Amino acid sequence: MAVAKSLWQFAETRLATSATIEPIDCRLGMARLLDNQASLILTDPPYFIDGMDNNWDSQRLKRRVKPGVIGSLPAGMKFSTEQGRSLQKFLYPIAKEWLRILRPGGFALVFSQNRLVHRSAIALEDAGFEIRDVLLWKYEGQAKAFTQDHFVRKSKLDEVEKERLIKKLGGRKTPQLKPQGEMIVLAQAPREGTFVQNWDKWETGLIDVADPFLDKGRFPGTVISVPKPKKRYGHITAKPVDLLRHLIRIFSAPEALVLDPFAGSGSTGVAALLEGREFLGFEIEEDMAKIANERIGELCVQVAE
Repeated sequence: MAVAKSLWQFAETRLATSATIEPIDCRLGMARLLDNQASLILTDPPYFIDGMDNNWDSQRLKRRVKPGVIGSLPAGMKFSTEQGRSLQKFLYPIAKEWLRILRPGGFALVFSQNRLVHRSAIALEDAGFEIRDVLLWKYEGQAKAFTQDHFVRKSKLDEVEKERLIKKLGGRKTPQLKPQGEMIVLAQAPREGTFVQNWDKWETGLIDVADPFLDKGRFPGTVISVPKPKKRYGHITAKPVDLLRHLIRIFSAPEALVLDPFAGSGSTGVAALLEGREFLGFEIEEDMAKIANERIGELCVQVAE
């Protein structure tokens, strides 16, 4: 597979000197990276629910997805104990590579579907990371719970029995409260020495709370309120650039390298550039990688003008 790279250079701007999103499986791409090359990993891996696994196919998911629904079930309601195990098995060797690539004390911020977040944390911890916290991206979602009346009406029961059962159900819905947030595992690579010694050598391991991008004037908290992005660039789980900028500013130093192994539509790359960081991303879907590189290119043109 040909690897496309993009490099933009500007003087007298806040943009970093380089941004690259390669259309390649991150497991292949990361194998080429040096030890201790990145300072921050900020990423949104496959959720391993309802087809959102390591066989992710954006076009197939788009055909199946309606607002709040995947296939014939509410999103996230196709339960299987194997989903969590599969996620953990998939993420563990990738997290081992992250530990190698990260500088000592560097952070990994990993988005996760709420009911499988424990599997993400276990994979990271087993790989050698320290689990520092779980953050919450707070937003106002749409209710996804379904009543069961339509299933009863489609059944072969007689009409009297249908009405009795519907009345007994009383409008009860599938067990999903309205989603209002998504979890982010905050993990840290082991430090070398004290916090001060580690920062002096690697410029990682400490956070910068002097000028947070969001809620200025307040000490950053674990609950971060940002609306979902209105424009998703063809990706069904796109994250808001403002949220990513906030995290990048707190958990990395200027000019540090931010790595996103599951780059999607490139939002992390856009945020990293706006925050004056270097960026490297991998995206296995070539069409999505093209969209991501176009977004970054448009941003650089706008800043240069």
